[in-house]
Amino acid sequence: MFRGITAVNIDAKGRIAMPTRYRERLQQDGKGDLVLTIDTEERCLLLYPLLEWEEIERKLALLPSFNPAARRIQRLLVGHATDIEMDGHGRVLLPPLLRDYAGLGKRAVLVGQGKKFELWDEGHWEKSRGRWLQEESDSDESSLPDEVKSISL
Repeated sequence: MFRGITAVNIDAKGRIAMPTRYRERLQQDGKGDLVLTIDTEERCLLLYPLLEWEEIERKLALLPSFNPAARRIQRLLVGHATDIEMDGHGRVLLPPLLRDYAGLGKRAVLVGQGKKFELWDEGHWEKSRGRWLQEESDSDESSLPDEVKSISL
């Protein structure tokens, strides 16, 4: 499981260094093979170990191709999916088109989300996090899905 938030720098070549606490797991699970794609709801990138991505890709391939919403999701997620590899120093190269999509500058945030990571521009992350916290404080419990209400923290 990938959890936690880590500030990362993007070097002049467009690479980030994966935090050391994740490197061994990424090497074990997929020999450092990863897939990077866009998030369709937010301007961030999704980073999956290859084996996790292959499961998602199989599910996406089963969606009905004549359904416009399903085709849109397939085009966006699979169409932007890019195979990347962690090098011997634990770095991954972020393709320019995907960096541009997410508006990634020099400083970014890697957010563990269980089976995947989200990669955000640091400034965009801070604005979005502030908005979500405000929305959370403004909402009442009745707007939460029942599945969330049943979780005790």
